[in-house]
Amino acid sequence: MRKIVVSMWTTLDGFVAGPDDEMDWLLFGEHLQRYERSLVDNAGSLLLGRVTHADFASYWPLAAQNPDEPDEVRGYAQRVDALEKIVVSASGNTATWNNTRRLASIDPDEIAELKRGSGGDIVVYGSLSVIRSLADLRLIDEIHLLVHPLYLRQGKALFDSGQPPVRLELVSAEPFASGVVLMTYRPTGAVATS
Repeated sequence: MRKIVVSMWTTLDGFVAGPDDEMDWLLFGEHLQRYERSLVDNAGSLLLGRVTHADFASYWPLAAQNPDEPDEVRGYAQRVDALEKIVVSASGNTATWNNTRRLASIDPDEIAELKRGSGGDIVVYGSLSVIRSLADLRLIDEIHLLVHPLYLRQGKALFDSGQPPVRLELVSAEPFASGVVLMTYRPTGAVATS
């Protein structure tokens, strides 16, 4: 069975973007690039929200064909471009990108069917509303947090309030030379509250 793997760049204080979606704090080095390439090489599908899908569709297909891009970037772009893309959009107003299909919402039965499919894992990038819906329904199998060595003090959090806490099991922790630490977790269940 395929896993749903959330991959997210985050700050030490848990923000995934600044208040206005700023991401100028990213430390994108060789180690991080190898991780990203390995992730998509082992993936069968990308599961994206409408905005992230549109952002990716406007960049990666062009980068895949651009001879001015470094080989490692072009190789990553070619893999992303070739993957199946599943975009979650209630409106149906999605960007045009090859090998894309749409889900109107995060439906547990549709997600279970995707997971039973053949191929590599289903990777979720960005797409906070998709991640939050998957988390609320306990459909995430693995979370890869790329924790950057800084705190923003304000911004957009990965998870929002209103849902019970969930305990995670640490699978691995790998420091990169840049100071970024890749922490891989698996959800283990709800936390008992009194």
